[in-house]
Amino acid sequence: MKKNSLRWAFKVLVLSICLSIIFSLFSQSLLPTLSPFFSVFVIIFFIFVAVVFDMIAVAFTTISEEKLLPYKEEKGYNVALSLCKNADRVASFGGDVVGDICGILSGAGGVSLVINMNIQDAELNLLVTCLVSSLIAGITIFCKAIMKTYALDNCVKIALKTGSHLEFKKKKQSAEKKNDKENKV
Repeated sequence: MKKNSLRWAFKVLVLSICLSIIFSLFSQSLLPTLSPFFSVFVIIFFIFVAVVFDMIAVAFTTISEEKLLPYKEEKGYNVALSLCKNADRVASFGGDVVGDICGILSGAGGVSLVINMNIQDAELNLLVTCLVSSLIAGITIFCKAIMKTYALDNCVKIALKTGSHLEFKKKKQSAEKKNDKENKV
């Protein structure tokens, strides 16, 4: 194993722990206070984020620099190329860090949803808990299966769109920093 890979894995470990703590605090403090309707919304949001990041991870592990070359003049090309060159890190961050944390949080949202239903009958509570967790797992797996197929077939489109989005965010942050410096003077 390369020294660089080990360093990256350690960074991912630290990032995962930090994000897990932040999101766990969020879910532990917010989810129990939500109505069942908003709990379902939060669960769907976490599933959506997990699926999108998994799709991006698959797209960048699938794409090669040669596939991107014809799109050199397209928006987001440079960022997409950079991400392509670091596909292992993109896959690790998108699929493992964000995807897995969101998966765990959607499960926590399911638990919160059942608790908020305040079901008194123990057998019914067990049945509803199993049903909710099975639905969350099934929907997540179904959506990821669809998105993985989509990512394999549309890796260039996804790479360029991701690159364009990140390029836009980078420019926006640079402009905000410039405005902050000008306002301080």
